[in-house]
Amino acid sequence: MWFSAFEIYAEPVLNMKERSMLIDRMTEQRVQTVLPKIMAREDIDMWIIMSREYNEDPVLKTLLPSTWLSARRHTMLVIYRPKEDGPLETLAVARYAVGNLFKKAWDKEAQPDQWQALIDIIKERSPKRIAINTSNAFALADGMTSTEYTKLMQVLPPNLKSRIVSGEKLAIGWLETRSELEMTHYPTLTRIGHNLIAEAFSNKVIIPNKTTTDDVVWWLRDQTRALGLTNWFHPTVSIQRADDEAFDQIKAFSKRPGENIIRHGDLLHVDFGITYLRLNTDQQQHAYVLRPGETDAPEALKQALASANRLQDILTNNFQRGRTGNRILKMSREQAISEGIKPSIYTHPLGLHGHAAGPTIGMWDAQEGVPVQGDYPMYENTVYSIELNAASHIKPWNKEIRIMLEEDAYFDGKNVTYLDGRQKAFHLIDATQE
Repeated sequence: MWFSAFEIYAEPVLNMKERSMLIDRMTEQRVQTVLPKIMAREDIDMWIIMSREYNEDPVLKTLLPSTWLSARRHTMLVIYRPKEDGPLETLAVARYAVGNLFKKAWDKEAQPDQWQALIDIIKERSPKRIAINTSNAFALADGMTSTEYTKLMQVLPPNLKSRIVSGEKLAIGWLETRSELEMTHYPTLTRIGHNLIAEAFSNKVIIPNKTTTDDVVWWLRDQTRALGLTNWFHPTVSIQRADDEAFDQIKAFSKRPGENIIRHGDLLHVDFGITYLRLNTDQQQHAYVLRPGETDAPEALKQALASANRLQDILTNNFQRGRTGNRILKMSREQAISEGIKPSIYTHPLGLHGHAAGPTIGMWDAQEGVPVQGDYPMYENTVYSIELNAASHIKPWNKEIRIMLEEDAYFDGKNVTYLDGRQKAFHLIDATQE
């Protein structure tokens, strides 16, 4: 298992030049080691990916060199798997070579028609199955525009049109499968995220009866930028407390009316994710604001956290190669309920996108399963955001609360390993620091 050797790996955030070089190395390694296996698995001989500038296919963006922030003009990429199982041939039917990875394969002066240049490349190699990025169910695998599809079908000879197939599973496989080099660095991302959450949920940032949830949100945004990183979604910070307000799933993740001031006895929740090295994190944790005289969170809340940790164990113990997201969801919910846990599971793949390609394991409003996306099977060398909540009745508060956890983990085909551990104890905000 790649990850196990790197559990204590850590490094400072790289400068832009260093991270650019690393991103390109990662992309090259993925094309050399990950992509051939996925193309063979899905029986694809040629993959055609194209985008016009500023309207990029999500897959194409993962293949561009780090110094390209978008496609240029009309960028066409062709990836060909030779019949003799040699190295992949990577060609750019474009005005420029696409980095060092995709060799320039169109001379506009010799052949002014870019589409005809593409057809000539296809004819010369005569692939049996040609994948394009079209998909009814998976948005990340549906990057070819209708204009490009129509034009491609117009210029393809009849004998080649019959060889066009959806590259849905190829695109998902490419996006979801992590390389060894990526997994060397992924723990660093999760540790950065955890460190930012720990500081946000401390007296360095929160002064009880003064600091608002929005103050913490914008602190997280500012600190992310200060590190030279970005967020792939706007963070949220919400509160559950001993009042008459019932838990509302939608309201918990949206801005509440007025200034939501953080007070003693509050149970805080954060949802936070960063992007670095083209990879993403997605994390949710909790903090408790101590009341005067308290040195720890109430026992009822700690038991609620333990129940949510148990739900995490139940879910990850059901991960199995080839098992679908819907099957994992059903098994995990049934087991949790049998153990007296009130579960809600909405786990998703993580990687080159935050809500990434791969099997969906429930949604908060679809606990019976998710058609199509939930029927996709689990593969090895994939990363997931283990996202869920467990409801518990807190007797001193006379209400039900939810412990909402989200931690990033790697599945090697047999075992699940959290990239930087997981929350098993609340962050504590000192009551005396006002």
